[in-house]
Amino acid sequence: MKGIILAGGTGSRLMPITSGVSKQLLPIYDKPMIYYPLSVLMLAGIKDILIITAPESMEPISRLLGDGNRWGVDISYAEQPEPRGIADAYIVGADFVRGEPSALILGDNLFHGAGFQELLRECRTMTRGCTLFGYPVADPERYAVGDVDSEGRLIGIEEKPAHPRSRNAITGLYFYDSDVVEVARGLRPSARGELEITDVNRAYLEAGTVRLVELGRGFTWLDTGTYRSLLDAGQYVQVLMDRQGVRVACLEEIALRMGYITADECHALGAAMSQAGYGRYVMETAKALA
Repeated sequence: MKGIILAGGTGSRLMPITSGVSKQLLPIYDKPMIYYPLSVLMLAGIKDILIITAPESMEPISRLLGDGNRWGVDISYAEQPEPRGIADAYIVGADFVRGEPSALILGDNLFHGAGFQELLRECRTMTRGCTLFGYPVADPERYAVGDVDSEGRLIGIEEKPAHPRSRNAITGLYFYDSDVVEVARGLRPSARGELEITDVNRAYLEAGTVRLVELGRGFTWLDTGTYRSLLDAGQYVQVLMDRQGVRVACLEEIALRMGYITADECHALGAAMSQAGYGRYVMETAKALA
C-alpha cells in the first residue's frame, strides 16, 4: 500500500505566519506539524510515501525529512502548483500510486487514541472500496458530515451543511482501493475550480463500497489549520508528555517499534539531538527497547 500526505495549500487561515513559512513546518509543541500525519502512515505499516507540497514548500520540507531513510521509510515529493482540492492529490500522485491501494492523509491532521495502530493495520488489509473515519464535533457545519442509518452504515455525505444531519465529521484520513485515480480523473471541478474529496467519497458510496469507522470517546482528532486548533494541539501533546511521558508522533520511536530501524540506529538519531528534550527521549527509548 502507498501513502500520500497532502501538504500543499497556502495556509491562509494561519496568515501572517504562513506568509514566510510552510504551514506544515509550524510546531505542534515539540515537533513540526508534518510529523503527525507521517507518523500515522508509519503506524499503518506504510513505508512508500509521497508528500505533495506547494512549490515554495518543497525545499524546506524535503530538507527536514529527506528521503526518509533514517526512519526506514522511502519518501518522495511532488509539487501541486496551486490549490486544486484534496482529490487533486490523486491526479498529481497517479504515477506514484500505479494501481495499488493507498492511504491519503492531510498534512495538518493529528490523530491519537488507544488501539489506533491496530485499526490502521486492519484498514490496510482492505483492498476493495474505501474506508472513511468519522469523528463527533461540536461544529459540524465546518466539515464534510457523514449521515448514518440505525445500524451505523453510511448513507449520505454533506459538504459543510448549513443544517447538519449529524455531528459526525469526516476526518482527513482516507483509505482507497486502486480505482481511486480513475474516480478522481472523472470528477468535475467544483464552483471553486477544485476537485473535491467528498465527490470521490460519494462515488464510492453510490457504488456501495464505502465503510465508515467511527472514532468516538477516548480518541482525539484535530485539524490544526487555525490558530486555535494549533494551540489546542500543542497543549494536548504537552499534557500527554507531562502526565504520561508519551511523545505523540515521535518518528524515531515509531520506526524502532515497527522494526524499521535498530535500537543502535535509533539511539544515534537521538544523540544528534541530545541538547533537546526530544533527542534525550529518543535516546532513552532506544535504551529501553534495546
